Amino acid sequence: QEVTKISRKRKKKPSVITSELLYKDLLRSEQENWNEISARYTSMIERIKQKLERLHNKYTFNSSSPRVRFGGNVYFEENGCIFLSKADDVDKANVNVLFSTEDIGFSDAHIQRIRISPDQRYMAASLKSENSEEATCVIMKLDCFPVMEKVIPNVFSFEWATCDVLFYTSQKNLKCQEVFMTTVTDEKHTKLIYTEQDARFFVDIYCTKDRRFLTINSNSKTTSEVWLVDCNHPFKSPVLVQARTKGVIYHIEHRNDELYILTTYGEPAEYKLMKAPVASSGMENWQLFYALEEKTKLIDLEMFSNHCIMFLQHTGHLYLNVLSFVSHSVQSIKLPTWACAFELESHPEHTTSTCYFQLTSPVHPPKRFAYSFKENNLIEQAEQEVPIITNCHTTRLLAKSKDETLVPITVFHNINSKELHRKPLLVHVYGAYGIDLNMSFKEEKLMLIEEDWILAYCHVRGGGELGLSWHKDGCQHNKLKGLHDLKACIMLLHELGFSQPKYTALVAASAGGILAGALCNTDPELIRAVVLQAPFLDVLNTMMKTHLPLTVEEQEEWGNPLADERSMTYIKNYCPYQNIKPQHYPSVFITAYENDQRIPLTGVLRYVQKLRKAARDHASRTEGKGNWIPNIILDIQANSSHCESSWEDSLNEV
Repeated sequence: QEVTKISRKRKKKPSVITSELLYKDLLRSEQENWNEISARYTSMIERIKQKLERLHNKYTFNSSSPRVRFGGNVYFEENGCIFLSKADDVDKANVNVLFSTEDIGFSDAHIQRIRISPDQRYMAASLKSENSEEATCVIMKLDCFPVMEKVIPNVFSFEWATCDVLFYTSQKNLKCQEVFMTTVTDEKHTKLIYTEQDARFFVDIYCTKDRRFLTINSNSKTTSEVWLVDCNHPFKSPVLVQARTKGVIYHIEHRNDELYILTTYGEPAEYKLMKAPVASSGMENWQLFYALEEKTKLIDLEMFSNHCIMFLQHTGHLYLNVLSFVSHSVQSIKLPTWACAFELESHPEHTTSTCYFQLTSPVHPPKRFAYSFKENNLIEQAEQEVPIITNCHTTRLLAKSKDETLVPITVFHNINSKELHRKPLLVHVYGAYGIDLNMSFKEEKLMLIEEDWILAYCHVRGGGELGLSWHKDGCQHNKLKGLHDLKACIMLLHELGFSQPKYTALVAASAGGILAGALCNTDPELIRAVVLQAPFLDVLNTMMKTHLPLTVEEQEEWGNPLADERSMTYIKNYCPYQNIKPQHYPSVFITAYENDQRIPLTGVLRYVQKLRKAARDHASRTEGKGNWIPNIILDIQANSSHCESSWEDSLNEV
């Protein structure tokens, strides 16, 4: 009887087996279909590939590999190797190889982050395999011949508290909810320090720039809580700064026994810099230090010993605000008009006299700049001769949405192009999580400009381009505003003579697929083709499956249809999958990933099947009226995931 019970438990239900077989058949069918279709484009693919490789080789010096300056030393990564050089060795004449990923048995991984212990005797490095969400942390002892001291699997963030004590967060099933402390002394031990109980919150570790505290940061989409670990006494229990308060986000820096708090607390509910004594850090003691102008986006903030630098975006332009703690002055510098994004030098030193950063745009390769605290001015770095793109014109527009809100658009086109209304247009959209559209340099964008395309970036609500209120105005029960914004942007582009519907394509990735997919249902006549990468298309069914790793965490973005009838109705109203119907559709090209933990492949397959059926039904009803059946193509990357892959691995996909 017991044996029978056990065997019953192990058997799968016939319905489960049937659905698995159907899934495998569908997968095989899609892969065969893709192989047949892609074969038609072999020569075009090869031509584009050669152009991309040429552009990539031209700009390979712009590497975003981990680089840490520590005293007189610089630690950096290239091609899977960690190197050590002197900070003043500009020509890298005396560079030492410390170790390679191959040396330590991780030949298929790339180095994601490095942290050096205060005495430079140890290095912690995270190694991440392509197409994996989790990273492995290795601790190396930096003797004459570096030795691997410890391997810690499934690590997200980590920082040194002292010369031999490391704190790290553990990542499981896309969640980080535990913080551990480990020692690398002779008596090695590991201890659980903090556990987050709320599934909506994600935990990471940060070290203040003066290395006085480690902060344990627990953040949901709308609320945060910070605990301090005293680096002078790392074995003492963490101390709470301020208990989580619904709707209040805050982050901590430290200087001269005062906490500098970047927070949304108070009115307006945008980021502002406040401060409070370490000994009395509660919200009642927070005092305003600096407030941003209205509709200004804080992109990044960096603390130095006597200065604080803020990277800001206002009316589509980038600015640098330098706050002096000594003179209490604020200097604002407008950055070059072509710049759309910036990247700060990795882990700059707290006491440095110069702040280095790179400026870039989708069609401009990164160019290095520096701000000198001594000279109080911006310096354009000339040691790298970056070819400035002179054949591209940048235009910033404002489209009036359905509710009269003005929505920014950034447009790029070849300065020598004539008859722009006849040129192909590629429209970009995202509009979720308060995240800006990616405006960093991509070789394929520059290639399209050379091929006489127009590129348009629609900064719709739901994104973060105009601050936190811009995001709030486009999430949950405001999601349709992002769709109205996108429609208004495309219509304005066409009205102003930037292309026309039959030459217009729309591109989106991940959660951006919601607005792109919704537009296909509501206004398909505005576009001829849609390109979607790992798209989120079935919001309703996904948000009703609480066993999925991100569902509970995402409720603050989309709403909870299980607990709220209004959310259920509202999501049904815009969800791309739910609103497919027999009508004219643009052609659709979707790239999906077999190992995607964030966007399950089953949902993408369901969407493609339903969309094809709707297109066929419409074609059969309107036969003889000159309607064409759109191409609906699905490319499933077999061993890939939602993670961004290396240039080499992504080249074929691009």
